[in-house]
Amino acid sequence: MAIGDSTRVNTNIAALNALNALKSVNRNLEISQLRLATGLRINEVADDPAGFTISKRLDARSRGLSVALDNVGTAKNVLSIAEGGLMNIQKILIQMKEKVTQAKSDTMGPNERTAITEELDQLSEEIDDIVAETEFNSVPLIDGTYTGKIFQTGEGVNDTLGFSISSDYDAAALVVDKTNLGDMVSNATDAATALTNVNTALDTIASELQGIGATIVRLTFKEDTLRVAITNTESTKSRILDSDIANEQLKSTRLQILQQTATAQLAQANVAPQNVLALFQ
Repeated sequence: MAIGDSTRVNTNIAALNALNALKSVNRNLEISQLRLATGLRINEVADDPAGFTISKRLDARSRGLSVALDNVGTAKNVLSIAEGGLMNIQKILIQMKEKVTQAKSDTMGPNERTAITEELDQLSEEIDDIVAETEFNSVPLIDGTYTGKIFQTGEGVNDTLGFSISSDYDAAALVVDKTNLGDMVSNATDAATALTNVNTALDTIASELQGIGATIVRLTFKEDTLRVAITNTESTKSRILDSDIANEQLKSTRLQILQQTATAQLAQANVAPQNVLALFQ
C-alpha cells in the first residue's frame, strides 16, 4: 500500500487509502449481513464455486433419498394389502378345515352334510371375492399377475428391489372350490381328500405370507438406512452451504466498528492537505 506525502495536495494518497479500506469493509459487511439474513454461507456461485457444486449434488442426493424413502413406505403398504388379503383367505381356510373335519366323521347325517356343503360353497366364493378386491392402484395383487415388480429403494439407478406374487390364490387355484371341496363332503371318504386339499392350501398361503413378511422386514431395514443416509447427507450439505450465525454476528460487529473508524480516517485524510496552507501565512 502506497504511503502519501501530506505536503503534496494534488493527489491525496491517504484519503484514497482510507476510501479503499472503507469500500472493502462495506463490501465485507454487506456479505456478512446477507449471510445473517439468509442463513446461507453461499448465496451465489461466486461465494464458493466448488462448495456450491458439492452442496447441490448433496441436495440432489438428499431429495432422491427422500423420495426413495416414500417409495419404500408405499411398497410396504402394497405388501401389507396383499398380506391382509392372504390372511383373510387363511382364516377362511381354517374355518373350511373345521367344517371338512366334521364332514369326515360318520357321525354326520345327510342334513348336516348338506349344511356343511352350502357353507363351504359360500366360503369358496368369498375367497374369490377377496382375490378380486385385493388390489393397489387398480392393480391386482394376489391373482397371479403381480410379477416382475421393481421397487426403487434408493437414489441410484441400481438401488432396486424385485418382488413378485406369482401364484393365483382364488378357490380353484387353491383346490378348495365347489368341485374340490363342497361337493366332496357328502361322505367321509371323499371328505378325507377334501381335508387334504384344505391342508395343502393352508401350507401354500403360509409360505406366501412368510415371503411377504420377510420382504416387509427387509424394507423396514431399508427405511432405517435411508433415514440415516438422509440425515448424514443433510448434515454434510449444511456444513458447506449454511452460515455459522454466531461467527457471522461477531464478524459483522467487527466490520461495523471498522466501518466507523475507516469513515473517520477518511474524514481526517481529506482535511490533512489544508495544513499546507499554514506555509502561506
